[in-house]
Amino acid sequence: MADAGINVSATPGGAEGNGPPHKIPLTSLFLSLLRLGLTAFGGPAMVAYIHDQAVNKKRWLSEEAFADGTALCQSIPGATAMQVAAYVGLRVRGTAGAFATFVGFGLPAFVLMVVLSALYKTGRDLQPVASSFRGLHVIVVALISNAAVTFGRRSIKNWRDAILACGAAVFLVLRGSPILTIVASAAVGVFLYRGAVSKVESARIPVPAPGRRIARLLVTAALAGAVILTVLYVANRPLFHLATVMLKVDLFAFGGGFASVPVMLHQVVDVRKWMDSRTFMDGIALGQVTPGPIVITATFVGYQLGGWLGAVAGTVAIFSPSLFMVLITVPYVDRLQNSVLFRRALRGVLASFVGLLLAVVVQFAMAIAWGGREIVLAVAALAALGFKVDVLWVVLAGAAVSILVL
Repeated sequence: MADAGINVSATPGGAEGNGPPHKIPLTSLFLSLLRLGLTAFGGPAMVAYIHDQAVNKKRWLSEEAFADGTALCQSIPGATAMQVAAYVGLRVRGTAGAFATFVGFGLPAFVLMVVLSALYKTGRDLQPVASSFRGLHVIVVALISNAAVTFGRRSIKNWRDAILACGAAVFLVLRGSPILTIVASAAVGVFLYRGAVSKVESARIPVPAPGRRIARLLVTAALAGAVILTVLYVANRPLFHLATVMLKVDLFAFGGGFASVPVMLHQVVDVRKWMDSRTFMDGIALGQVTPGPIVITATFVGYQLGGWLGAVAGTVAIFSPSLFMVLITVPYVDRLQNSVLFRRALRGVLASFVGLLLAVVVQFAMAIAWGGREIVLAVAALAALGFKVDVLWVVLAGAAVSILVL
């Protein structure tokens, strides 16, 4: 590798499709993912576009290497599309490449969300804006319901999955902690899925794990994080609390961006009481009209609490664990995928998220004053999502209809 990052390449030359890594400038990686990030609507669906860029157009990675990275990013907590972007940079140019692609892919969403959050703070009481957000609350309920159905189809396969999902839903409705639910589901899954999840041996050559480099990265990241949090604690206590909350949210977001919603809702609305459910739903709605993952809602929350400094603190905190999870786990991808205990625990966690999302649907729905028009709008949104209409168009159409009829 040209930089001092982690060497995770499976070929002697480094990058798998375009020669040695030093021939691919960091600026090229950054600008390529920045262009993708400008149109990164649809969350995990963007993985297909990253694949097209990295494998087909640029030939940075082989099909097999990209598939391994995608599987890993789906198995660890964090925003999946963002992590896949980081994985591509890591395989091409090591740690520096991971930072370049990660920041490039996420930067457009951050900038646009800051602008929208500022406009929201000054114009939320205007009648057209208020009407649009009343409708968008209904759209958000439809979005989370659709996500719960999608999770359910993928994760609920038998009675074990159903038990964990129902237990998680009931516990969260009773105001239990989603973090405790996730940890408990992982522990229960290790025993509940004994015999149901077997070891799968990979036919691929394992990537060597550079233990010393991983140790240095862990120590450096821990020290940097500790210094930043200490400075925030001394200089700005509210931003310190915001950062620690968002760090926790991302660390427990298994299964992609929507998996962060129950944890963030619980921490921001129920525990910290920084805003009510309706304002939080406004943030989710804005997150759907910006490119990037739904966890960009953290930028909205941060801006409402502390202006642009809060937006920066919330954004850095919500995305840092995603990036470092990729840096730390890529050398061990083969071991993780073949670990029976890990796969049992992960299956328990993913099943519990179905229940957590259902509980969020209930909580959001209770915050809406339902009438005939709201019900029609919700049914129409669900139908559109069922027919695979792009989320962006569903949200924009819902906002336009709401201004006219609500």
